[in-house]
Amino acid sequence: MTELFENADLFENADVIDVPITGPVVVTGTDTGVGKTIVTAAIAAAATAAGHRVAVVKPAQTGTVEGDEPDAVTVARLAEPATVRTLASFPDPLAPLAAARVAGEDPLTAVMAQLALRTIDEHHDLTLIEGAGGLLVPLGEGGWTVLDLAAALGATVVVVARAGLGTLNHTALTLEALARRDLPALVVFGAWPAEPELVHRTNLHDLPGDLAGAVPDGAGALAPPLFRREAAHWLAPRLHGRFDPVAFRSHSK
Repeated sequence: MTELFENADLFENADVIDVPITGPVVVTGTDTGVGKTIVTAAIAAAATAAGHRVAVVKPAQTGTVEGDEPDAVTVARLAEPATVRTLASFPDPLAPLAAARVAGEDPLTAVMAQLALRTIDEHHDLTLIEGAGGLLVPLGEGGWTVLDLAAALGATVVVVARAGLGTLNHTALTLEALARRDLPALVVFGAWPAEPELVHRTNLHDLPGDLAGAVPDGAGALAPPLFRREAAHWLAPRLHGRFDPVAFRSHSK
């Protein structure tokens, strides 16, 4: 992680004129545990620092019985966006539709989610919507997914990917599914190692899609003020940061 901090200027390009994204943005992952929450917090922190009113919404949180910090709480602690909301919570660490069924609770409907998100988005410059697991995990009644939600909202999708083995296939499959719905996508590494090995460097070179950031492994453990100060270094201008993928790839050879 320190390598990224110490060489932050290598990943910035003052000539980049990409317009930062506003409106609804869906954050999904190539799998579970890839760093979606920390990437969501980083985008929220960078956009907030740039003067935008940011909302972060978790449509469905599961695993609350385990006592871990809920994703919305993590984002609020690290990034301090204007608004943080969770639409539905279920105790078991399962896909949201299954978690609702096991708990004997009503699952979230697509209509409820869309209405809530559209209302929230009306009052914010940027609304970050963090999914659960990957793009096609069933979130609620009828099996609707993050992909369905992104298509309904016309949202840009941030795909959070692993740095290690297997990421090329998982990322390509996710991007192909998004392309079939004509949804624009950006790729961010959710936990880039401080000392990249051969597999990380080759994956960086061969990664499909538009690389728009690399969050350092362990960034979620930073003190919140430091996290907020450094977040823009990890994200490309489209995500309200100063990360330069060309310089990053060159530096990581």
